[in-house]
Amino acid sequence: MTRNPNLPIAGAGPVLVAVMTEDPLLRAGLQSLLAQAGDEEVDVVEINDAEVALWDAGVDGARALTRLREIASLDVPVVAAIGEASQLGPALAAGARGVVLRDQVGPGIASALAAVRSGLTVIDTTLAPALVPSHPKAAEAGKRKGGIGELTERERQVVALLAEGLSNKLIADRLGISDHTAKFHVNGVMAKLGASTRTEAVVEAVRRGLVHL
Repeated sequence: MTRNPNLPIAGAGPVLVAVMTEDPLLRAGLQSLLAQAGDEEVDVVEINDAEVALWDAGVDGARALTRLREIASLDVPVVAAIGEASQLGPALAAGARGVVLRDQVGPGIASALAAVRSGLTVIDTTLAPALVPSHPKAAEAGKRKGGIGELTERERQVVALLAEGLSNKLIADRLGISDHTAKFHVNGVMAKLGASTRTEAVVEAVRRGLVHL
């Protein structure tokens, strides 16, 4: 679990969560689980009033990722409940700020939702091996693949502005978006390009022909 140090911890108060699933039984179970959350107070609300969305990938995870992109575009941080580890990368690439396994969702989900509201990125510990290869050769192979997904049109705009040396604030001003959204897109660009720094992201974008200096 990591946190952008520039993001403030959210204030006190219940976490306003939208539960988004096509499975009525799962919806009822999640709502009951959230209502009984221990240290974290959670209110289940509609998406327009939510601070965080708890989104279920369902049994057809690939088809569902299209809907995840639509939800993430609403500028509401999303915790995705996926069916298998192979969906971790695609879920992050589609905009999820947290990822958990749907068949292992338990009382800790309330804390995960509160953490995401505060600006953290949350990954189920059982999914960590799928994100960070443990074997050096596997890690090198992942680096050659260059990240975990293709850039969206907005991310292409962001990486072009990174190549101009713009800060997150200037990127936000240029694109007419919030500073928070700009940071989110920059982090997404770096993840997809397999870069640990903004400079590495620009170099990789140039190598791929996404940016011409």
